[in-house]
Amino acid sequence: MAGELTGSIHVEVAFALPSKQRIVVLEVPNGTTAADAVRLADLPSLFPEVERGFFERAPLGIFGKALKAPANHFLADGERVEVYRPLEIDPMAARLARARKQQQH
Repeated sequence: MAGELTGSIHVEVAFALPSKQRIVVLEVPNGTTAADAVRLADLPSLFPEVERGFFERAPLGIFGKALKAPANHFLADGERVEVYRPLEIDPMAARLARARKQQQH
């Protein structure tokens, strides 16, 4: 693969708001961590509406699996780092609200 020859890998960083989603494709050096990739993606410039400092402390995952230590997870070629945001409503509360609404109809 080209990444192996150049000492770099291709990764993606993904973040979404209800109204806007972005996947940033990066070529990074081997040895880049998930936390490094998020910094390199420069998400604050793409999401100026997000609270300052959010991306530095946001939980991260790889393809839907949460990372316990993003600063220690070295990325492999093709991995997608996902930046998670807090849920606006608890999933159990949302289900309960939907059930109540259906009972009223």
